[in-house]
Amino acid sequence: MSRSRPLSLGSLPVSDTNLDLVTGAFSNTGSGIAQRLLDEGREVRTLTFHPERAHLLRDRVRALPYRFDDPVALARSLEGVTTLYNTYWVRFDHRRVTFEAAVANSHMLFDAARQAGVARIVHLSVSNPSLDSSLRYFRGKAQVEQGLADVSVPYSIVRPTWIFGGDSEVLANNIAWILRHFPVFALPGTGHYPVQPVHIDDVARISEDVAHAEGNVIVDAAGPERMSFEELVKAIRQAVGARSRIVHLPPAAMSAVSRALGLVMRDVVLTREEIDGLTGGLLVSAQEPRGRIRFSDWLAEHRASLGRAYAHELRRHFAGAAPA
Repeated sequence: MSRSRPLSLGSLPVSDTNLDLVTGAFSNTGSGIAQRLLDEGREVRTLTFHPERAHLLRDRVRALPYRFDDPVALARSLEGVTTLYNTYWVRFDHRRVTFEAAVANSHMLFDAARQAGVARIVHLSVSNPSLDSSLRYFRGKAQVEQGLADVSVPYSIVRPTWIFGGDSEVLANNIAWILRHFPVFALPGTGHYPVQPVHIDDVARISEDVAHAEGNVIVDAAGPERMSFEELVKAIRQAVGARSRIVHLPPAAMSAVSRALGLVMRDVVLTREEIDGLTGGLLVSAQEPRGRIRFSDWLAEHRASLGRAYAHELRRHFAGAAPA
């Protein structure tokens, strides 16, 4: 059922058009948000680099191409939109797609939303971003947040920890795949650093909830379970019935192993920045968890299918040389 009510844009009331735009609605996080909005009776539009890509939501979501090459066209694609849910980002540099370009594109998107009269922007960031971070991923996320704060559109920022679940599950799935196929599984460092997985459905619910907040808000999206990374890997190993031996490697050696596996798979398995963010304990929240779905319960439910097929990041996101 649609939530139709006046929204606040500064001191002026803004009518709800019942139209929202979710960037990357054919990607994992974006599709979770889009599905929830559709279930609520909302009309959903998306911006994507792959408007013709087959997807379960393809017939229910109007797909338009990103027009970062044309700010006027980009603003036109946002006309009539009540809430922009922004999931656009890049996981790693690839050819001309870089963190720096993603930051600039994000700022352009926010300005286009302002020009189009969008009532609120709900932006998906990351847990523990910092302008002072030595990690370009986390520093870039903080720069995007800063740009959003400067654009003069009411906003809600959602900072997820480690997202799991959904039709395009990657991280937990590929951990399970490696455990199923290799006799040894390597952990960077001690493995004792914490993680706090949050389900994609919880991220979608939290994002939709804060779209109706008063004023500007920043919230973490973290799951109800916190564990060490080694405990998470061991839980997956037990769930899928694997017998891989778990070993510990220095982060630099782990990065080399990941690159080697990536060459075999023709993919990017785990970047050095991701290793450093993981071992630095950045995938947790200091806030009361807003997620409700337990990773252990989800794991028990999906143990038979998890890791049966490898989830290929480059094929999925860069089929058209740009992220979804």
